[in-house]
Amino acid sequence: MTTKESKKIKKQHTEKTKNNLQNKRKKIEEEIKHLKHDLKEKEDLLLRNIADYQNYRKRKEKELKLDIKEIKKKYLSELIDLKELLNIAYNNKNPKKGLKLIIKNVDNFLENEQIKYIDCIGKTFDHKIHHAVTIVKNNDCKEETILEEVKKGYLLNDDLLRPSQVIVSKRNKK
Repeated sequence: MTTKESKKIKKQHTEKTKNNLQNKRKKIEEEIKHLKHDLKEKEDLLLRNIADYQNYRKRKEKELKLDIKEIKKKYLSELIDLKELLNIAYNNKNPKKGLKLIIKNVDNFLENEQIKYIDCIGKTFDHKIHHAVTIVKNNDCKEETILEEVKKGYLLNDDLLRPSQVIVSKRNKK
């Protein structure tokens, strides 16, 4: 092979390699362009989602403030009614009537709010709804019977609002 032929083959090989590299470069540039476009779309979507979330959060905070305001109005109105009844009872010559009216009013309010008294005297002690403040030794009744209620307990629907504070029996060991 002559040097001329060798140079020609080398040149052809170099041209092929150069063309291959240019084709690969074009493909890579197209892929980069495509990936940049996809990234921009995803970034735009992310920014829209962030804005939507912030708007949702602001809307929920505003709704919560309104809900709190309405609840506050409701309970403050009830409290005002109770205060007025207390004033009537205080100024009445027979305060028992006024106090009965107040108790009835409070009982109605509690009933409307689904708050129920826990009936416990004579029942078996249940740590889920009762709180034992004292244990008394007593052989006249069953073990862990509630003898006395120190403070009433209440349920809100079926959830414990406040446990009954009770005195519980314990039998003497013989």
